Amino acid sequence: MLVVAGTVKVKPETRAEALQAAIRMAKATQAEPGCRSYGFYADVADPNTILIFEQWESEAALLAHFQTPHMAEFNAAIPRFLAAPPSINRYDVGAVVKLV
Repeated sequence: MLVVAGTVKVKPETRAEALQAAIRMAKATQAEPGCRSYGFYADVADPNTILIFEQWESEAALLAHFQTPHMAEFNAAIPRFLAAPPSINRYDVGAVVKLV
């Protein structure tokens, strides 16, 4: 399994528009084959920091995601929302252990 996680800092004046774009992106992505989960979340300490968390069944599924029309649309829209460069990492997960 692959996990993608990161943070995106948005300009306060574009936050509402950024959230709408994130909602559209998440809904479209959640319907993709190989997507286990995909979401954007607000940082409780900083409402202008958006957290990203994704789980993918395989690298092929993630690479296919990068080629979708909704990803291209999202990537074209994102620059006008950004207050700083995003920080996003990919993790190759060998095992998952439920803690609770």
